[in-house]
Amino acid sequence: MVDVGRHAGVSAKTVSRVFNDEPHVSDAVKRRVREAADALNYHPNVFAQSLVRRRSHLIGLVYEKPSASYVVELQMGVLDALLGERYRLIVIPVRSVHDNAHDVVGLLRAAALDGVVLAPPASDHPVILAQLAAAGIRFARVAPLRQLELGASTIIDDVAGARAVAAHLLALGHRDIGIVKGDPGHAASDARLSGYGQAFRAAGCEMRLDWIETGNFTLEGGTEAGARLLDRADRPTAILAQNDEMAVGVMMAARERGLSLPDDLSVAGFDDSEVSRIVWPRLTTVRQPVFDMAVAATEMLVAELEGRPGARHSHHDNQLLIRDSTVAPRSAGPGGA
Repeated sequence: MVDVGRHAGVSAKTVSRVFNDEPHVSDAVKRRVREAADALNYHPNVFAQSLVRRRSHLIGLVYEKPSASYVVELQMGVLDALLGERYRLIVIPVRSVHDNAHDVVGLLRAAALDGVVLAPPASDHPVILAQLAAAGIRFARVAPLRQLELGASTIIDDVAGARAVAAHLLALGHRDIGIVKGDPGHAASDARLSGYGQAFRAAGCEMRLDWIETGNFTLEGGTEAGARLLDRADRPTAILAQNDEMAVGVMMAARERGLSLPDDLSVAGFDDSEVSRIVWPRLTTVRQPVFDMAVAATEMLVAELEGRPGARHSHHDNQLLIRDSTVAPRSAGPGGA
C-alpha cells in the first residue's frame, strides 16, 4: 500500500480507505489509487482485511442432494445477487441434513461465514435454525414451510402448485393416479401431498394410500417407485411425481415395461428443471423459480449484513406447465370419465 500510495501521490492510509470502500474519498483519488494498483499489479490481501475487520465477507450456501439442475439454479441465483457486492460464495453440500444437523452449524462456524443461505430441507430444520441464531450467524431461507418468522425467507406455495398439477390430471379424466413422494424428511413432500389431496377431494375421488410410493427426490428412487406402481395388477393410468428427477425415473420404468408414453401412462413432475424440457415426451410440471428465489434470499441477507433497509420476506408464484407427457386415459375422453 505504501508503494501504491507513493505512485498515486497519496498516503498509505488513503489507499486503505479506497480498498475498504470507506466514505469521504473523492472519485478522482479513487481512480488514481486504482490506476496505481493496476500499474503495480497490486491486489489487497482479503484474508488480512478479514482479520482486521473481523468479517470474512463469505456467504455460504447449504443444500442437500437435490437434482443437479436445482443446485445449478441455486448457485447461479446466489452468484447473480453477489455481483457488485464484496461477498464471495462458499458452497456447502450436506449428505443428510437430518442425520448431520448438529454438525452443520459447527461446519459453518469453522468456515467463518458472515451469513448463510439455506436451501430445503436445511431451511426448515429447527436445530439448524436455533443453533445459527445462537451463534449469531445471519441466515436467509429458500422456500421454508415452517417457522416463517425466523430469518429472511423466499416463500412459494407448494400446496397450490401440487393442487394445480393434480387437478390437471383429474380434468383429463384420470382417476387411477399413483404418487411418487419425495424425501419424507422434507416439509415440501408433505405440502405437495396435501395439495394433491385437495385436488382429489375437489374432484370427488379418493387418493389411494396404497398407490403412494417414496422416491426420495432421486432419479433412482423414482425408477424404483415407478416399477413398484407399474408392476401392480391394477397399475395406475397416471403418476404424479414430486420432482422432475423422479418423474423421469418413472418414465424409464414405464419404457422398461414396454409402455407407451403418454398413451399408456401419463406422468407429471414438479420443479421445471432442465431435464423436464429435454426428456421425451416433454414433461408436464410445475415451475418453481429457484433462480429468482435464490437471488431474493441472497439480496435480503446481504442487505441485513450491510445494515440496509429492506423486506424480510419475498413471495414467488409457481406455474403449471402442460406439455406432452400427460393426455386423457384411453378409457376416458378429453372431458373426463
